[in-house]
Amino acid sequence: MLLSTWLTFLLAALAISFSPGAGALSAMTSGLRHGFARGYWNTAGLILGIMFQLAVVGIGLGTLLATSETAFAVVKYLGVAYLIYLGWRQFRAQAAPVTLDGAAPIQESLRALILRGFLINASNPKGTVFLLAVVPQFIDAARPLGAQYAAIAATMALTDTVAMGFYTLLAAKVLRLLRSPVHIKWMNRAFGSLFMAAGVLLACFRRAQ
Repeated sequence: MLLSTWLTFLLAALAISFSPGAGALSAMTSGLRHGFARGYWNTAGLILGIMFQLAVVGIGLGTLLATSETAFAVVKYLGVAYLIYLGWRQFRAQAAPVTLDGAAPIQESLRALILRGFLINASNPKGTVFLLAVVPQFIDAARPLGAQYAAIAATMALTDTVAMGFYTLLAAKVLRLLRSPVHIKWMNRAFGSLFMAAGVLLACFRRAQ
């Protein structure tokens, strides 16, 4: 991949990573509930989900999702159901007391945090279709594909590491300022509502014909 091509893709990847969406909500929820150090583990799952999506596109399954209405609908509504489930759980979460350092008591294992992040990104067919439309624009068929996909994967992992770290830290800092149970209760409801709204928006998403 030429340097000029990579720089263009880097800018696109930064825009994608920082754009508000289910991944950003997941990162902020993790920072809100667990503080930065522990909540940031959710980012590992989000990145694994992106790598899964990229692999799907790379081996051609993305074409199936882009052309088969049934396959797309199945994956889409699984993602919708998962986002609404997460939102409902967050909405109903109790206002747990906050510790002196501003971090919420640990409620999820590291494995659960990583798995939640992975499922959010891996079950989003919108991401698959988007990658299917964008990635080929930066691929030179005359050059080795493996190295180009590796560069794209590394770039997306890098930009998501930075973006999700920003969102996790932002929520963790807000949590230190809002310690009362009333504040936590309303933040839980706000984030829960946003997750459910993301599920509704995903349900309204249609693949390009």
